[in-house]
Amino acid sequence: MSEMQGAPAAQVVTPDDTTPRPRGRALNPSLLIGGAIVAAIVLLALLSYVWTPWPPMRVLPVEPYQTPNAEHWLGTDRLRRDVLTQILVGARTTLYVGLVAVGVAAVVGVPLGILAAMSPGWLGQLVMRANDVLLAFPALLLAIMFAALYGGSTRVAMIAIGIATIPAFARITRSGALGVMKTEYVVAARAAGRSPLGIAWRHVLPNVAGLVIVQASVSFAIAILAEAALAYLGLGTPTGQASWGRMLFEAQTTLRSAPHLALIPGAAIALSVLGFNLFGDGLRDWLDPRLENR
Repeated sequence: MSEMQGAPAAQVVTPDDTTPRPRGRALNPSLLIGGAIVAAIVLLALLSYVWTPWPPMRVLPVEPYQTPNAEHWLGTDRLRRDVLTQILVGARTTLYVGLVAVGVAAVVGVPLGILAAMSPGWLGQLVMRANDVLLAFPALLLAIMFAALYGGSTRVAMIAIGIATIPAFARITRSGALGVMKTEYVVAARAAGRSPLGIAWRHVLPNVAGLVIVQASVSFAIAILAEAALAYLGLGTPTGQASWGRMLFEAQTTLRSAPHLALIPGAAIALSVLGFNLFGDGLRDWLDPRLENR
């Protein structure tokens, strides 16, 4: 009896305890580098709300196509606007498009994925076959179709990109939800008579949240690239609004005389896409417990 009284009490494992907890794990280089790049872009966008070297759309009384100098650190474009100011405000546009596009995709795609995993066979198959049809349309193609129907604008571009990204969220969510549905605590919740909505909210969604976060970071990079491509084609952000893709479009006629006007926004786009991709890869490795000892 004394031995039983001195023995430690058995630990009760609740469903919440099954979620991987990576707090004690070391941050990997991809996550650190990607996070630093993403943080820098966010800081540039926030800075543009409180300070820019010059008014964003102001035509300055200076020579066009100036190279970087003490007054204009990144030079001026053909309309005599400050390039650094355009880069700062363009970061704001880039993040805005990414947030809305990824938000649309996640809000629609995650419930569809959970529905496909928890529904009877025919309904789940119907949802995923409709998802496959939408997957046949790349983000850029769908955005071009939307721009042709409703006109080129930032709002049309980010909604089209978000719709085209829904299949990725639905597929990754369904994959994770199918694994969660086989666990003992979900089987016990079903046997206890808990509603499907309650199971989805309490058990499924928290356990697929890591997958959704990683997919969001990767989709953010895709949205940035798609918006830049649309703006370059003249179907995205309209003239008069700062956008890195729009800057590339306006600089294509001066590649020989003023190559910096194309190199600067091109480098900003490439660095942003690289940062979000690295951030997504780092998050995946950090959140996956199977990679802990690798």
